[in-house]
Amino acid sequence: MRILCIGDVVGSVGCEFLRKRLPSLKKLKGVDFVICNGENSADGNGITPSSAQFLFDSGVDAITLGNHAFRRKEAYDYLDSSPFIVRPANFPDKTTPGSGIINIDTGRRIITVINLMGNMYTESGLDCAFDVIDNALQKAEGKIIIVDFHAEATSEKRAMGYYLDGRVSAVFGTHTHVQTSDAEVLPKGTGYITDVGMTGVIHSVLGVKTDIIINKFKTKLPARFDLERGECKLECALFEIDNSSGRCISAENLRII
Repeated sequence: MRILCIGDVVGSVGCEFLRKRLPSLKKLKGVDFVICNGENSADGNGITPSSAQFLFDSGVDAITLGNHAFRRKEAYDYLDSSPFIVRPANFPDKTTPGSGIINIDTGRRIITVINLMGNMYTESGLDCAFDVIDNALQKAEGKIIIVDFHAEATSEKRAMGYYLDGRVSAVFGTHTHVQTSDAEVLPKGTGYITDVGMTGVIHSVLGVKTDIIINKFKTKLPARFDLERGECKLECALFEIDNSSGRCISAENLRII
């Protein structure tokens, strides 16, 4: 089983570029299943039913989220009803739309996708990600388990990778929008990358117009984040998973322009 994990898709321009490049990438690499982080897929942050459906129609099988998961209230009912979108499991189940774990039956096997938020420098008050993943794994129905760890600190991401080594098939990091060069198979058979990167405009600051971000750093004043347009990239990681054991055989980071 070859599973492609795509970094944060930023705005309509990122969605359009994904639709343009994903079909040929799937064919070239023999991809069986596609997961992408869609928490920024709507223009202005967040996800909407229309941006989610655009990703699904483009060849995505499952969508993960992050700290912007609940920015758009029009998505709340969609998160509750869709069996193919997963939000961070750290958020309280009783009051939060959606689910932190999904089990997708592909017809040949079940793939479990879990979404987590980091605790360092992100949302305050969330349950400890290390405790949450222990509980989530008890609900996993498949041998193939993929975790999107949406976190800021590379140390927290690396720690989570080793914490889950041998317990899940792959851990891919999202949130920082900058691809790291450490795609690897950890000692006990878990595929890992600290951050898969971003799908959006290359010459930008995380997809946003550069002058806006520079001015915000200089003035310390709030600013409206207008998305940049221009030449794009699609950043991702490809994990080959053994079907019988759920262990990762190989891990490769990719950048498509």
